[in-house]
Amino acid sequence: MNHIPMRVIASPAVRPAKPTRRALAKQRTREKVLAAARQLFTERGYEGATIRDIAKAAGMSTGAVFASFADKSELFDEILAQDYALLGEAMQDAANNGETVEKALTDLFSVAYRFHMAQLPLLQAGISASWTRSEAGEKRNREALKPVMTMVSDTLRRGVERGELSQRADLRLIAGVLWDVYLAGYRRAVFDGWTADDLTSRLSDQINLILAGART
Repeated sequence: MNHIPMRVIASPAVRPAKPTRRALAKQRTREKVLAAARQLFTERGYEGATIRDIAKAAGMSTGAVFASFADKSELFDEILAQDYALLGEAMQDAANNGETVEKALTDLFSVAYRFHMAQLPLLQAGISASWTRSEAGEKRNREALKPVMTMVSDTLRRGVERGELSQRADLRLIAGVLWDVYLAGYRRAVFDGWTADDLTSRLSDQINLILAGART
């Protein structure tokens, strides 16, 4: 009987669809708008930067801006979300390398201080806008912040697992207090000229004080 070798027929690899020219153009427009908006929000604050100004700085019409973003609030929140995503990676690395829960928390917040101090006017604009944003905008902002808040909670949880903190400690409450104390430091940066090192040093003392009540 003749032996007929079987051929293995491999399915062709599925290649991801290439973005269309229209999609690429839309993405480039979005990036130009975000870059122009970031610059103007930093220079003029949230209220001082209008959609008309942003469009002009990006070299396009206001209609082109609204084709990418529903309103100024959505545009601003997208900038903040990008920053949170970028910052989160660096904060996570700092938290993972901390030898103790205090060191991990101090280091991750120190990363945030240094990041925002490099563009302090933009942070001021973000805090100012937070008081007037819509409910939808506030929801978007909280979603963007959630990974950072989870990181703080996870760092505290590791402290419990290592026996540094009590099993009875209210980690959610402690995380909220730490976040509030961290944010309060920026007022000293704005009005008293404190540096990132100054803020980190003070926050380290505050972290030790806050965690003193959660020891085993």
